[in-house]
Order: sequence, then C-alpha cells, then structure tokens
Amino acid sequence: MNNKLHSEAVDHLFRAILTLKTEEECYRFFEDVCTINELLSFSQRYEVAKMLREKKTYLEIAEKTGASTATISRVNRSLNFGNDGYDLTFARLGDMEQSKA
Repeated sequence: MNNKLHSEAVDHLFRAILTLKTEEECYRFFEDVCTINELLSFSQRYEVAKMLREKKTYLEIAEKTGASTATISRVNRSLNFGNDGYDLTFARLGDMEQSKA
C-alpha cells in the first residue's frame, strides 16, 4: 500500500464513499467532488482495466475507450504490479452478476 496516500483526510473521504448505497447517490456525490473530466478519466481507466482483463488488444481498447496507449500501459502496470484493487472489484461485481441470474 502507498503510505503517501494514507492520511486522515483520505480516510474521511473513503468512509464517506462507503456510505453511498445506490448508483444515484454515487452520481450525486462524485459530481460534487470531482470535475466531469476527472470522473470521465476514472471511468475510462476502469473500462481499460476491464478490457485488459478480457484480453482485448491495446488497439481495440484505444478504439473503444479513446484512451491513449500511455493510459492503457499505466492501467496495465497497475493490474500487473498494483494492489489488486481492480481485480477485487471485478470479482465482487462478478459475484453480484451471478447472484442476479
């Protein structure tokens, strides 16, 4: 874990995020906290990660998401050498999708 990231302020932010219960609440909160471009960047990186895990090529990912190869490479590095945060959410969302079926 990145010790530079850990702070009381970040803890407060994460606790606030954990109180959100619906997508609508997330929209309301994140539209207040982030700029539109920041939110679009977050969502783009998440889509890139999802597509990398689906074994899509950089070209396919760039065409579908509009992400640069530099962004795709950074996300790929996070998937391979990061803290497994993306994979944690993919697994949990996969569990949610299966429980809905």
